[in-house]
Amino acid sequence: MSSLTGTEAWRRLSAHHAQMRNVHMRDLFARDPQRGARYSLEAAGLFLDYAKHRITDETLALLCALARERELGRWIERMYAGEPINNSERRAVLHVALRADPPPREVGETLARMRAFAEGLRRGETRGATGEAISDVVNLGIGGSDLGPRMAARALRRYCGQRPRVHFVANVDPEDLNAVLEGLRPESTLFIVASKTFTTAETLMNARRARAWLASRIAEADLGKHFAAVSTNLAAAGQFGIAPERIFPMWDWVGGRFSLWSAVGLALMIAIGPEAFDELLAGARAMDEHFRAAPPEANMPVLLALLGVWYTNFFGAHTHAVLPYAEDLQLFPNHLQQLEMESNGKRVDREGAAVDYQTGPILWGSVGTNGQHAFHQLLHQGTRLVPADFILVRTPADARDAEAHRMLLANALAQSAALMRGQDDFAEPHRHYPGNQPSSTIVLPRLDPRSLGALVALYEHKVFVQGVIWGVNSFDQWGVELGKRIAQSLTPMLAGISAPGEELDSSTRALIRRLQQRPPE
Repeated sequence: MSSLTGTEAWRRLSAHHAQMRNVHMRDLFARDPQRGARYSLEAAGLFLDYAKHRITDETLALLCALARERELGRWIERMYAGEPINNSERRAVLHVALRADPPPREVGETLARMRAFAEGLRRGETRGATGEAISDVVNLGIGGSDLGPRMAARALRRYCGQRPRVHFVANVDPEDLNAVLEGLRPESTLFIVASKTFTTAETLMNARRARAWLASRIAEADLGKHFAAVSTNLAAAGQFGIAPERIFPMWDWVGGRFSLWSAVGLALMIAIGPEAFDELLAGARAMDEHFRAAPPEANMPVLLALLGVWYTNFFGAHTHAVLPYAEDLQLFPNHLQQLEMESNGKRVDREGAAVDYQTGPILWGSVGTNGQHAFHQLLHQGTRLVPADFILVRTPADARDAEAHRMLLANALAQSAALMRGQDDFAEPHRHYPGNQPSSTIVLPRLDPRSLGALVALYEHKVFVQGVIWGVNSFDQWGVELGKRIAQSLTPMLAGISAPGEELDSSTRALIRRLQQRPPE
């Protein structure tokens, strides 16, 4: 028995689950006319309705007791104090410092440099080798150096200026970069190489290909005028030919998937402008302050985290759906996939002992009414329990769209209500909806930088809390390394430089041989 499953709160939750597993939420609402008001919370400008869950006051009390038994408050303070809670890498975890007011000196200095660089590009003052103003900026990154800024740039597209246009390339598939470059000119294009270590294989391959594309029109000695970098490895970035004043530092105490707020957000700042970026930081800071100060019972990230533990560990839910009813949040589930699954997809605890309980669920989702005509069938009438988060924006970006926006909101509210309530029709089994599918609803006042900052920080803290409960290190990602090492050895084999050895399984050897063959004409 692990330290988690052996806690008094865990044992009491197990007994409580036996009482709750067959309770229908319809009955909970019928017994408590004020349930919707009682199970709601506002923080950092966001509103959370968590009434549509298989919970009672006793459930919440037991879950909060579990958080206290796992010393959540102490872990929060350890993080804010800069203790090396990323114990496998002996690093502090201080993404909250990136949006502090005032920030640490090194963060403030980097933000000032970012603002100056972004403003120079936005005003057309920063020019390429031929004297042309930079019209397009291409961010070359992957994982945390791509997903967060790409998501935010899409979400805040209405804040983006006309020039420069900002693009994102992550995939090592050459068609990703090719598709972006088709409409660009070397003379007016700048690339940001975003790699924490400046050794990320996919990013460096794209950087070398970008360099070759530039070299077709730009002299070798002038290529540096078309590059900037975000990295902890300043020496390697310099060796690539990037001038020191265009290398923006990262720090070991910022994990990639938590780095949106750092220099990794340089492309985003260029796109939306420094003032909007400051508002993004302010929204995250407001959620940070709420998270640090509020007790578990009234703490939005903590409640979301504990509800996730309730379903993952006691109801056996394997997945969690994120359903933004906002087209501009279409990439938000993608960002959360890395944030949650890379952070808490762990099978050993912080000390390296195997866990005897489930950790991070599979996170997935898509936008709005599109999902209703795709996978919502499974949510309503399938055999699986799938907790869901509905994310709504109260005010449309354009007042002229009010009617369509009301229709969008009506669909979101209808889906959450139908998933909870269901519909009994035993005479027509195909029309029977069992209901009792749990969901949270998060409402943003509008989709602006401040609200987006608060929303992203909300999920960052949720992930951290779940990691504390499960006893895992949410800030390393050793699971991605094995595949990288194998890929390095396979690349020369595919090129015919070396032969597949016996260390490879027969399937991989056969696939290499097939991929080396010319396809039929």
